[in-house]
Amino acid sequence: MPTELLPQPPPGVPAPPPGEQARKSRRKFRWIIGLGLGSLVLLGLWEVVTSMLLTSRKSPNLVTATSNARQIGQALLEFENQYSKFPDATTAALVQAETGSTWTLSEATSNDLFQQLIVSGIALSEEIFYAKTPWTRKADNLFTTESQALATRECSFAYIAGLSAKDDPSTPICVTPLEPGKLTFDRNSIEGNRAIILCVDQRCLILPIDPSGRAILNGMDLFDPRQPFWHGKAPNVKWPK
Repeated sequence: MPTELLPQPPPGVPAPPPGEQARKSRRKFRWIIGLGLGSLVLLGLWEVVTSMLLTSRKSPNLVTATSNARQIGQALLEFENQYSKFPDATTAALVQAETGSTWTLSEATSNDLFQQLIVSGIALSEEIFYAKTPWTRKADNLFTTESQALATRECSFAYIAGLSAKDDPSTPICVTPLEPGKLTFDRNSIEGNRAIILCVDQRCLILPIDPSGRAILNGMDLFDPRQPFWHGKAPNVKWPK
C-alpha cells in the first residue's frame, strides 16, 4: 500500500511561527547559556582578584615598589612632554624659567633630580618615590620648600640620568633597592631577593638578585656596559641621598 504524504505548503510560503512551547524552550536554552557564560566570567575575575590579593599579602614590598615605579614612569613621561627629555642638569633651568622656582635643582642625587617633577607640578606626592629599603623611610609628604621636598632618606629609587623617551625602550631609568654608592642591590628589601627596574618604555622588570648583589638580565649584570641598551657606555647612575 503506497505511503500517503501529508499536504505540503506551496513553495515560497514562509514557515509558520514556532509555537509557545518552542519559544519557551528557546528562551530557557538562551538563559542557561547566558548563565553559564556569566559564571565563567565571574569565576575568571574571582581568580584574578584572588591572585592579586594573595600577591599583595605575601609580597607587600614588591607590590609597593612596582606600583610606585610605574607612577614615577608616568610622571617622567609627562615631564618629557613639557621639557623634551627626562629630568637632568639641562632641564633644571627650563623648569625654573617655567615655574619661577628659586630651588637649586641640582643633579647630585636622584632626590635632587626628582625634585624637578615636584616643582613642575607633575608629582603631587612624595609617596611615589618610596620602596622599602634599610636606608629609607616613608616620606612625610611635606614638600613645599626645597629642604622638605624629598629630604634625605625620603627617596628609594636610583635614577639613570641623561635619557629621554627616544632612547632604547629597554633602557633602565629607575631602579630599587640599589645600595648607596654601589651597583649592587640589597637582597633583603623586596620579597624573593628581587630588584625592580623601570624601563624607558614603562615596563617594570622584576629581576633576581644573585648572592653577590647583582641584578641579572640577559645572563649578565644589569649595569654591565655590554648590555645592549648601554651601547658600551657605563650608565650615569644617580643614587638617592
